[in-house]
Amino acid sequence: MTALTDLLAFQRETEALGQVMGRLGWDQETMMPRGASEQRAEEMAALEAVLHARRTDPRLGDWLAAADPETDAEEAQLREITRSYARNVRIPARLATELAALTSRAQGIWAEARAADDFAAFAPTLEQVVALKREEAALLADGDALYDALLQDYEPGASEADLAAMFDVMRPRLVALRDQILGADNAPALNGTFDEAGQLELSRKLALAFGYDLDTGRIDLAVHPFSSGSGADVRITTRVAPADPFNCFYSTIHEVGHATYEQAVDPAYRLTAIGRGASMGVHESQSRIYENQLGRSRAFSGWLYERMSETFGDMGLDGPDAFYRAVNRVAPGFIRTEADEVQYNLHIMMRFDLERALMSGDLPVVDLPDAWNARFASDFGVAVDKASNGVLQDVHWSVGLFGYFPTYALGNLYAGCLFEAMKTSVPGWEDALAQGDATPVTAWLRDALQVHGALRLPTDTIEAATGTAPAAEPLLGYLETKFADLYNL
Repeated sequence: MTALTDLLAFQRETEALGQVMGRLGWDQETMMPRGASEQRAEEMAALEAVLHARRTDPRLGDWLAAADPETDAEEAQLREITRSYARNVRIPARLATELAALTSRAQGIWAEARAADDFAAFAPTLEQVVALKREEAALLADGDALYDALLQDYEPGASEADLAAMFDVMRPRLVALRDQILGADNAPALNGTFDEAGQLELSRKLALAFGYDLDTGRIDLAVHPFSSGSGADVRITTRVAPADPFNCFYSTIHEVGHATYEQAVDPAYRLTAIGRGASMGVHESQSRIYENQLGRSRAFSGWLYERMSETFGDMGLDGPDAFYRAVNRVAPGFIRTEADEVQYNLHIMMRFDLERALMSGDLPVVDLPDAWNARFASDFGVAVDKASNGVLQDVHWSVGLFGYFPTYALGNLYAGCLFEAMKTSVPGWEDALAQGDATPVTAWLRDALQVHGALRLPTDTIEAATGTAPAAEPLLGYLETKFADLYNL
């Protein structure tokens, strides 16, 4: 047995155990009895202890030093295992297991506090999460910025300074476009009540239309839609709101973008260090291009209008053009996941600044609601009415995902680049979408990006798919053109 063979066999078992832990997280969000939260926290901590021991096993260092890769895939696996090992050996087992247990409990505490609109009930737990994440970041940072250290878990190579510069480029044009739109005639909105059974039936049709393989996946309900798993077991969730079926339908399409990425990765990479998406930003590029550039296109919305009319009858809209405008309606709103394409990144920029302040220690947790509300009023011109519409709306901080939020904006930027390349590479894509057939575009994305998993670094993944380095201009140009047409600007 060579060092490389031993290393990859060991890593395969570690990846398999990681998938088991992910399944526990999926169960916690979908089916776990409410009273099981304390036991689940202990289970998660126990499994994290096993995983941490494997990820810091001294044999990894020996195998990595002696391994002699022969293929690009083997070199990429060594790159990812090396990065993981270098990070994990800095984290003591005590901290890893404490974080796993705390964030498992915190998720349930956050959900109850959100339902009760009671931030004070969640604040002590969040203070513990922030303290542990700052401790972790300090161990990883080597004296550099804590936030930069945390970013590497989600977007390797990204930096706080680069993200801030990117947002400085994007913000003025997004705000200007938003202000122009809100000064124009508003788009129509859906009118009526849409039953759960009809929403879930059509949600399943949408998942299939965008290529989701239900032989290796399933659709369930959750408070916060998400995708979980990889390879032959990739699950998604959605949610239902009787007065807002778009919430269900576009959450489904969004999560299918994540899920089909994982399903499309080369089976030869399954249960390896590159058998998953290249980064959270690249992952988000798939969910956002599915949801927005494809799912909210004039072509596809016409097909969706017909399906919704068949399922629900009259929706208070005068034909497919009015429906297309309703699908892309720009309006003030509290909730990030329900935000239109124009304002979505402004929600991310706000969270980026707030979590940086939490990690630096400049913003105490007790002051977070006031900071959130003041920033939201400044950015969106609306006063937050309750905590569930404000600081408690997202699950991310409860489970320790500091540094995750900016990858949503990166995903939008990457999606803009991919869409520009796709339009020239897939002739007739609009005609196909108008028939409810996303196959030509999803096949292009699969071949250009998805099948490669984490073979390449994030920006290299986008450049290989598009032929150009990632930039903000394609996204901004797409938004300005699309919404100028929609709102006659």
